[in-house]
Amino acid sequence: MRITSKGQVTIPQEIREKAGLLPHTEVEFEYTRGRVTLRAVGKRTTRGRRAIERLRGSGTNPAWKGRSTAEIMTLLRGED
Repeated sequence: MRITSKGQVTIPQEIREKAGLLPHTEVEFEYTRGRVTLRAVGKRTTRGRRAIERLRGSGTNPAWKGRSTAEIMTLLRGED
């Protein structure tokens, strides 16, 4: 494996998966006694968590306020 002229290197997929390094994961490097360590910074965000965050608030509809899930499903299905 080589470092590119821009200082980039590809982390092998197997290592990314084992370490939970998903796209957009913030990482930091540490240099200690001749060894470089890469680690994720802050809380880990799973793909599922990112999907939920993208959808958060998208289901807000004033007509649904105060209704149960069953009542909302009835409205969505067009049942009376």
